[in-house]
Amino acid sequence: MDVETKPNKWEDDKEWSDHFIPRIKSILGFYLIGEPPAEEDQVRNTDLIVLKMDAVRIACRVRKPDSFRYKDEFTIRYSRPSGVKTELSKVIEGWGDYIFYGHGYIDEDDNYKLVAWGLGDLKVFRLWFVNYLVSNKGKLPGILRDNKDKSSKFYAYSWDSLPENFIVAQKGI
Repeated sequence: MDVETKPNKWEDDKEWSDHFIPRIKSILGFYLIGEPPAEEDQVRNTDLIVLKMDAVRIACRVRKPDSFRYKDEFTIRYSRPSGVKTELSKVIEGWGDYIFYGHGYIDEDDNYKLVAWGLGDLKVFRLWFVNYLVSNKGKLPGILRDNKDKSSKFYAYSWDSLPENFIVAQKGI
């Protein structure tokens, strides 16, 4: 008797990833909050400064341990059977400033740990994506794959295949 695989729902994916939010916030703070010049402290009572004053939108994805063999790439969901708008459409429409993409696991004490991660600039990704489309007669860049459970399709991109300025920071990738 075949055991049918239950498709992942958005809620399941989000629940897994949300466990890593405290660690992700501490990493992002290191790269998106800076120390201002001395004058800012002396004149404007400023010890730290956010590098941008308007909203900064960060997409966060954390893959499960069985995906660590793919640590040299990141994926963006392209479609779900329901037809709901997915990440790739939102990114290309201009949503999101950065993507945080990590690989995590749960240790023996039920702590959620990040093994490797990358922070990418989605403005650079969008420009690269559009240039690729134009140069390749409308062909989408990346490698199209199905999720094992058939819950979605996604495009995989090698970190090394994107422009150097796409990568803001990386650890373990």
